[in-house]
Amino acid sequence: MKVAIYIKNERLSGDPRLEQFISALDGAGVENYMLRGGYIEEGTSLSVALGGDGTFLSCADLTCRSGVPVLGVNLGRVGFLTENNPEDAVKAIAEGTWFVEDLSILDVRAPEVPHKEHFAINEVSVHRDGAAMLGVEVSVNSCTLPTYWADGLIVATSSGSTAYALSAGGPIIVPGSRVLEIVPIAPHNLNVRPLVVPDNSIVELRFHSRDGKVRLGMDNRGYELDADSVVKVSLAQYSLKRARLEGANFVKALTGKLFWGEDLRNSGRGGE
Repeated sequence: MKVAIYIKNERLSGDPRLEQFISALDGAGVENYMLRGGYIEEGTSLSVALGGDGTFLSCADLTCRSGVPVLGVNLGRVGFLTENNPEDAVKAIAEGTWFVEDLSILDVRAPEVPHKEHFAINEVSVHRDGAAMLGVEVSVNSCTLPTYWADGLIVATSSGSTAYALSAGGPIIVPGSRVLEIVPIAPHNLNVRPLVVPDNSIVELRFHSRDGKVRLGMDNRGYELDADSVVKVSLAQYSLKRARLEGANFVKALTGKLFWGEDLRNSGRGGE
């Protein structure tokens, strides 16, 4: 078995945790190499993103078209995509106790986005460029919604619901659910709420901006758009292969990383 190891932050090159991880793979007889420049060696069975969720997304940029699964190993903080600790990952890789699931990918079309970079795994977000509020006209399958007046707006996949969309007040969606969510960022309309739509929808965004520019975010990449640009978001025709360890559990991740449902009554320590 051959494994590609990816680190985004070169400062990790001398990190003892990285060295220990590589040494453990070597000790388990797992062939490995550092993934640099996006070159996937022939015979690679798995890529390992070592760091935080931003590292996972960058690794996915390099590998998703190759069909090589990506396993996230956490050296960061919360880490929903990089959910595994190094010790468990090495054991699973050596024993082959991992499985692959498909993550939906967003296809994003805008004039300023290069052809090779037109996809996102977690979310697409648009933001005001200056002090003035941004108006975002959203249409879903050519049905136009009331204009969102806000700091910006997010279109997220189900697997991206626990990322930026969550901090903006969006719902938690179980990964694999065939939906997209539309979430305004700091809306000025008190009567607008996040909206969940089928993932076969075509979502188009148009803008009202006194600043003349709009900021576009796609996972951990950013672009500047002209305010008259049209952004079209739909589900890509291919998916990301995400490797997961046996026993992986979304609810367990929520409770362990976000302390979801943290309550004395749920721990057996509370009173009657």
